[in-house]
Amino acid sequence: MPKAIGLVTCNYTTASNDDVFSGRPVASMPYLGRYRLVDFALSNMVNAGIRNVGMIMPNNYRSLVDHVGSGKDWDLDRKNGGLFIMPGTAFGTSRTGARFLIRDLVQNREFFTKNKEKYVVLATANFICNVDVKKLIATHEESGANITVLTKKASCDGNVDVVTFELEDGRVKSMRQGVKFDQDAFLDYAVIDRELLLELLDSFAAVDHLDLFEALNSEYGRFRVVAANFDGYMKPIFDKPSYFKANMDLLDPEVLVELADARPIKTKAHDNPPAKYEPGCKVSNSLIASGDRIYGAVQGSVLGRNVIVEPGASIRNSVLMQGVIVKTGAKIENAIIDKNNVVPAGTELRGTDDDILYLKKN
Repeated sequence: MPKAIGLVTCNYTTASNDDVFSGRPVASMPYLGRYRLVDFALSNMVNAGIRNVGMIMPNNYRSLVDHVGSGKDWDLDRKNGGLFIMPGTAFGTSRTGARFLIRDLVQNREFFTKNKEKYVVLATANFICNVDVKKLIATHEESGANITVLTKKASCDGNVDVVTFELEDGRVKSMRQGVKFDQDAFLDYAVIDRELLLELLDSFAAVDHLDLFEALNSEYGRFRVVAANFDGYMKPIFDKPSYFKANMDLLDPEVLVELADARPIKTKAHDNPPAKYEPGCKVSNSLIASGDRIYGAVQGSVLGRNVIVEPGASIRNSVLMQGVIVKTGAKIENAIIDKNNVVPAGTELRGTDDDILYLKKN
């Protein structure tokens, strides 16, 4: 019997004003032509044997609900337990930094009281990583901690959306928003004793506008909160550049194998035919999804399902989402083309390495 229930919060509001996130929540952003970002959090839970998973929704939840459905593709359409779609009280308008908004947790308190498992695994959908949640739970048990958080040394500066913890001998002393190089970045995965979580929700009821770990900032001396190190591939998705870079990273076969082969990442099944490479096409170092038809040239790019690249068209260093049609002679470079767009014949769409062009859907 699983020792934990899972909770994935999907109504986090980023500091970025990028248009790429304006039409859908970050959790339902397409990734690698096949997945959505939420697939990683759900799969990490299921791979650990967790069969009770709650998802706290933003106000623009349509695409997210359309993707996860009843949870069938993650084996979460069950008579006992399964996937629970839950309302977010902030409805996507919470201030930047509140991943695990206390108000949302209190609003959905029944989810924590009716399930009797010992632990709750908290996660968001903002990080691309293949986490061994079963190992994280075991680490939590062995340490005797009240809360165990998953961290990794930051490889770059300046991500204002990523939480960092100050550690002393592996124990959390404080937290703050914004991470710098070589600091301990919080990957938004945590294991907490269920009874303790319920006690904290009662204690913090007066400050329910805060994030749970922010409210704990004055209590880290009272509770034993320890950090578990993550040594695999990780990418935070909080703005357009990080989203683009996360797609491009997976063109490296070593990164792709590391991310995908450790444990299966499940997603919604679409049962499309395989991609068709027509005579005369040129494709190199690219990820091409099912249902695509390639007549032209594709280099260093990620193409979603049912994309058509007509003869003479070329795509380089770009991400094309589902249903995009690139007409004859069109050229796309350093761009993100959202779903269901038709790029007219002879059109050139070019961004730069420092400023990726984005064309909104439809």
